[in-house]
Amino acid sequence: MTTIKRSSKGATVEALLASDPDLMKALMKQALQEVLEGEMTELLGAAPGERTDSRQGYRAGYYSRGLVTRIGKLELRVPRDRGGEFSTALFERYARSEKALVAALAEMYVQGVSTRKVKAITEELCGHSFSASAISAINKSLDEALARFAARQLEEAYPYLILDARYEKIREDGVIRAQAVLIAIGINWEGHRQVLAVELANRESQSSWKDFLLRLKERGLSGVEFVVSDDHAGLKKAISEVLTEAVWQRCYVHFLRNALDYLPRKADDDCLQELRWIYDRRDLQEAYRDLAAWISKWQAKYPKLVDWAESNIGETLTFYRLPRQHHKHMKSTNMLERLNEEIKRRTHVVRIFPNTDSCLRLIRALCVETHESWLEDNRYLNMTLLAEQKKEALRLAA
Repeated sequence: MTTIKRSSKGATVEALLASDPDLMKALMKQALQEVLEGEMTELLGAAPGERTDSRQGYRAGYYSRGLVTRIGKLELRVPRDRGGEFSTALFERYARSEKALVAALAEMYVQGVSTRKVKAITEELCGHSFSASAISAINKSLDEALARFAARQLEEAYPYLILDARYEKIREDGVIRAQAVLIAIGINWEGHRQVLAVELANRESQSSWKDFLLRLKERGLSGVEFVVSDDHAGLKKAISEVLTEAVWQRCYVHFLRNALDYLPRKADDDCLQELRWIYDRRDLQEAYRDLAAWISKWQAKYPKLVDWAESNIGETLTFYRLPRQHHKHMKSTNMLERLNEEIKRRTHVVRIFPNTDSCLRLIRALCVETHESWLEDNRYLNMTLLAEQKKEALRLAA
């Protein structure tokens, strides 16, 4: 039996397993499914749909079988062949190999383990050697699924778009660098949230954001009417160049954080709290009325803050154009910030990724998990309200 040596990164792998059992369950299910498919391909001498003179038989569908594991029950599809010759030792051998297989899958995502190591795992699991092509299929299947998700066509309109970035440490050519993870969330006309794109860039810049948005448009992004982001200069310019029909909302939470730069360290807490209340008004008229009162009250005490806020606050009030029920959700990037916090919680156990592929692989997998859970949820926003508002605006303009 092949002996599986523990990686020097064992602590990182164990931390990943503890922090994210759902991800590991999905990885395990897909890997085991690939093992079963690989066994059938080896028996028949041909992959599904492949024409070859060496074929020894034909597939005949699947039957379901559950497998209870320490990370949950897995429902697997076991292939059948027409001659009834296919059998697998996977289920009998699984109990002996489970820990090694789970660890190897975690390492594959965090460290990018070699085909040779995956080959050793699958040999222990199934009791016989696989061909190099079968091992490559097992090793690449998850990456291919994530690539399909990342490159999928966007076949519907997304009137709301939320953009943000976070940074991860990646080792390249022996040097540790921080790279930007650019993420886009869209809300469609049915009111459902979706993760539209997750990409890496050397840094946040106008060109990186512009390329990111252009790739989204190439994949079919359309109908964007309202974009929320922070005040990054390059991102703002990219939005104005690529999403020309959309209006921009500067995240008010980032705006209030920026306001601290214009206040002395021991400033009156009431000043920012009263500025914060402006974002809870019913409409733009009320907001500007409260703003005028705030300016009058605090101008003498904090002139730098008041002058800065008066000049920039208009960018944070765009959300008042939307139906009132949408204000809470669309005046900030908090929706995406929460996703970024979840990513941070899970990537924290890795600390420094060995390469860009491993970083993008893990973060995309986490985003796919979130994306799928959102699709199963009830609609996030009632977009009928926006449609009715647009219809009324057109009627009044006619």
